[in-house]
Amino acid sequence: MTHAHTTAAPAFGPLAGLKVLEMGQLIAGPFAAKTLADFGADVIKIEPVEGGDPLRQWRMLREGTSVWWEVQSRNK
Repeated sequence: MTHAHTTAAPAFGPLAGLKVLEMGQLIAGPFAAKTLADFGADVIKIEPVEGGDPLRQWRMLREGTSVWWEVQSRNK
């Protein structure tokens, strides 16, 4: 698994300036953190070293990555 660090634009929204560590897996945790990020929180996703979040390989894959992962991991 590779890790890429990207520099995000300054956050805007009612939760701008709030930092959140997301350690959830599969659906509920990633969804909640994505929603916080959508409102401006700075979300840092923590995943297991071996294999990462199971959501990465869950259901329909596109170019080797789950479509669900692409949606639920945005803004993190």
